[in-house]
Amino acid sequence: MFEHLKETDYGTPRRTSAQEVTLEIDGQSVTVAAGTSLMRAALEASIQVPKLCATDSLEPFGSCRLCLVEIEGRRGFPASCTTPAEQGMKVRTQTPKLQQLRKGVMELYISDHPLDCLTCAASGDCELQDMARVTGLREVRYGSCSATHFKDEGLKPVDTSNPYFNYDPSKCIVCNRCVRACEETQGTFALTISGRGFASRVSPGQDQPFMESDCVSCGACVAACPTATLQEKNVVELGQPEHSVITTCAYCGVGCGFKAEVKNQTVVRMVPWKDGKANEGHACVKGRFAWGYATHQDRITQPMIRKSIRDAWQEVSWDEAIAYAASEFKRIQAKDGKDAVGGITSSRCTNEEVYLVQKLIRAAFGNNNVDTCARVCHSPTGYGMGETFGTSAGTQTFKSVEQADVVLVMGSNPTAAHPVFASRLKKRLRNGAKLIVVDPREIELVSSPHIQAAHHLALKPGTNVAMITALAHVVVTEGLVNEAFVAERCDTKSFNDWRAFVAKPENSPEAFESVTGVPSAEVRAAARLFASGPNSAIYYGLGVTEHAQGSTTVIGICNLAMACGMIGREGVGVNPLRGQNNVQGSCDMGSFPHDLPGYRHIGNTAVREQFNAAWGVTLNPEPGLRIPNMFDAALDGTFKGLYCVGEDIVQSDPNTQHVVSALEKMECIVVQDLFLNETAKYAHVLLPGSSFLEKDGTFTNAERRISRVRKVMPPLSGMGDWEATMKLTNALGYPMHYSHPEQIMQEIASLTPSFQGVSYDKIERLGSVQWPCNENTVEAGTSLMHIDQFVRGKGKFFNTQYVATDEKVTRKYPLILTTGRILSQYNVGAQTRRTENSRWHSEDRLEIHPHDAQERGIQHNDWVGIDSRAGQTVLRADVTERIQPGVVYTTFHFPESGANVITTDNSDWATNCPEYKVTAVQVMPVAQPSEWQKSYARFNAEQRALAQAVLPLEPAVSGADL
Repeated sequence: MFEHLKETDYGTPRRTSAQEVTLEIDGQSVTVAAGTSLMRAALEASIQVPKLCATDSLEPFGSCRLCLVEIEGRRGFPASCTTPAEQGMKVRTQTPKLQQLRKGVMELYISDHPLDCLTCAASGDCELQDMARVTGLREVRYGSCSATHFKDEGLKPVDTSNPYFNYDPSKCIVCNRCVRACEETQGTFALTISGRGFASRVSPGQDQPFMESDCVSCGACVAACPTATLQEKNVVELGQPEHSVITTCAYCGVGCGFKAEVKNQTVVRMVPWKDGKANEGHACVKGRFAWGYATHQDRITQPMIRKSIRDAWQEVSWDEAIAYAASEFKRIQAKDGKDAVGGITSSRCTNEEVYLVQKLIRAAFGNNNVDTCARVCHSPTGYGMGETFGTSAGTQTFKSVEQADVVLVMGSNPTAAHPVFASRLKKRLRNGAKLIVVDPREIELVSSPHIQAAHHLALKPGTNVAMITALAHVVVTEGLVNEAFVAERCDTKSFNDWRAFVAKPENSPEAFESVTGVPSAEVRAAARLFASGPNSAIYYGLGVTEHAQGSTTVIGICNLAMACGMIGREGVGVNPLRGQNNVQGSCDMGSFPHDLPGYRHIGNTAVREQFNAAWGVTLNPEPGLRIPNMFDAALDGTFKGLYCVGEDIVQSDPNTQHVVSALEKMECIVVQDLFLNETAKYAHVLLPGSSFLEKDGTFTNAERRISRVRKVMPPLSGMGDWEATMKLTNALGYPMHYSHPEQIMQEIASLTPSFQGVSYDKIERLGSVQWPCNENTVEAGTSLMHIDQFVRGKGKFFNTQYVATDEKVTRKYPLILTTGRILSQYNVGAQTRRTENSRWHSEDRLEIHPHDAQERGIQHNDWVGIDSRAGQTVLRADVTERIQPGVVYTTFHFPESGANVITTDNSDWATNCPEYKVTAVQVMPVAQPSEWQKSYARFNAEQRALAQAVLPLEPAVSGADL
């Protein structure tokens, strides 16, 4: 057994209690918290008790009967996993009688189990095998099982339907761990036990194959299984791993910790890390299984250049590619001025990589034309929370939700976009917390197994400000304000102005009922529930920020939380659910054109002088161009060169045709990425990127948690992203000389007050830290923000006047399109589309209500054309009551779908975050693709042919040869 790969399993969960008890176990005195099981008490004293059904990630069950103990003065042999420790107990875990009983139990287990250990994929990593050894079992009197026996019992053959793991019922010992993991950890309730006696086995759904059941492939059942019943296909194929590396997931902003288990330099499996504070041993289908893209055949591993996007690519050396890119940027700046070039950082890159890119742009390009994907997702969070609280980040840890009594989820679908947090939330809801959902769609949280939202405020897209102001109206006019909190913690004048504003009759739920479409009685009831708490927390997502009034809604959320006193303790707070793995970090590192690292304005002379001294330059005090400004400037002919690292702006940004027109006008686009993505098809230089498995550095998740990303395998291209950026800036004439990302973090810490106490050594010791982390915080940083006062001092209120979006429905465009994500795919799909996750979701579809479908003669699965003011595309229809009449919905994971061809360039008033969530459209049945899709297919085929016709590396060429 590979003990070095296994984390300590204490058998039952840790209990916390102010009261302690002292008992004696096998002659040792042990002191534990009241409520601790005898099994855990024994293990904390380094006494191993045999077990099969118990694990520290699940509540005790007491079914396997292996963990029996003797207690002085008591009859019988109680299970140690379900028996709580008591003061003065005297417990024996190892006696001849216990050994006899355990051996007999194991004999029964083995008599009903195939004896194919030598060829079993779990050999060496099987708890049943371990327990047979511990109990000293050497022979079985009852005969062993064979394939014929299982066939006679009517058991089904191995279920291989799931792309990532097999289910072999013949090896099931009915310990219930997988069933309990599905219920307790994941909250899906997809598994049960079917049959009776020796024929009882785990069953997905109603004896369905896994792929036809409600299973969401989170892997909790696989992790919990003590035998080879649920076994990953990679382990079957590659064998048991040899060593592991702790790293951080590169999907959503939850930031799950994983142990990458490796054989040679091949990843065998990703196991959720129990000590990962964001996930505590849980995962989702993406992080657990969808990492195969890292070694996909589509990976770009050799730098390539070309003069025109109509030319074939030519493979060159790294030095030649860098030299050509640098020479082009220099040429453009010499001809058109230093502001004619800029760059875009990536939320998929590490903090260290992002820091270097923005440093290159500011120090080597000499301007502040840097932006990041947060521009098109959470930039309103930065503005709104910065104005009200003084900092643009979530106030709590994810674990804080376990103390919440009321949870308001607004504009977010956590089960699809942040599933590990959703599992934690669902567990709290099953334990009694109340839920308010504010969303146009009936997301899973509205009604799912053992969960029912107290209120679903199914508002019309674009009316968030009206809704949040109406909720505040109820709080103010019904005497629900936490007056003591406001008086102590908030700015009095701004509060009084706000109170008078929201109390106006025109801001009441009744006045806004025709605007939002939500009955005023529901709004009032939800407001009362939230204000009464006593602990109420708000979690929101892109359904809040990606609006013309995104910043206003964030401000409104902060106003509501402050007015109700729901800030500064566990179980409350305002928590933006970040979309990408390092979107928080990319913002922290100075990726906005107006901010240096740590959210300090570029116009601040003292701050700028600090960076001037450290970097040896004179920084431009003027903010640079945002992403939309770059596109507009390109079309005006004043912006000619772009360094785009890890972002696919052609697919992800709104009004695709506008983006493409801008890129076609540029003279040098350098794309640094894993694949020949949609943006790279318009590039002149393609630098290979590195996946998270090839990175060293840190990610910062949505709870401000800074975690290590550790290199599991060497970069396939031979160079990490930070090294490529360093080579480019050196070629541009601004030298950088780092030998390891740790040195970059040391520089970040020296220049960024909120990161002052961050170091690799500290993260190594503590597992992770949370910013602010400096001399004013505890060693691990700040888990809970704004405890005694807000970062800005007094919390500030702002009036949130509802202004209807310019995107109006008309007779020509009578429906509102809104967008979102699905569990199995991720953002633009560059990663997940190159995995087996496409088995669940292989195309973007348009959800439409049966009433709207019937009016248009649309049947389920029909092809429909979606026509907006910006463009047209064609998708397959999904007729469903998840969406309300008058609204349609789609995802944006597949480039050929053209979801952003039809979204407009309307944007948030403060930050230019696009209004993805509100697009007026018409939907009608069609028989052929849209003109854009035809054009896309032709261009894609052309680019694919050019990529296939790539000229080899030899003979080498220089940029001048082009």
